[in-house]
Parts: sequence; structure tokens; C-alpha cells
Amino acid sequence: MDDHDPKEELIETIFRNGTITVVGILLAISLGFITHWAANPVPWQFYDLFAVVPILVGIALQMRALRCCST
Repeated sequence: MDDHDPKEELIETIFRNGTITVVGILLAISLGFITHWAANPVPWQFYDLFAVVPILVGIALQMRALRCCST
């Protein structure tokens, strides 16, 4: 079903460290943003979910990308 050779790397070793660094930095910025927003003393409203849900989905995808890049 899959023609991909398991011995062949998906990401070249040269680019792996840079990819992990970039994804890690973006993940840290995203987590910092959502933490800062959650610590805001202004009460949350229902319409805030329209912004929070895509941000949380993005964070989950970044975490998945970081896991995939590091293996």
C-alpha cells in the first residue's frame, strides 16, 4: 500500500534541528499568548470561544508537528 521505504528519512538530518527549533518557538509563543489571555482580569464572554478554539486547535497541531519532527 505504501511505497515509502521505512529506512528513508522523512526530513533530512540537516534540516531536522532547525525544524524542531522553529516549531518549538512557535509553540512557546502560542502557549504564552493563550496564557496571557487567560490571565486577563476581564471576564470571558461566549464570543471569545470563536477565537480561542482555533488557537487551541493550532496549539494541538503544533504539538503534533513537534512530536513528528523529533522522531
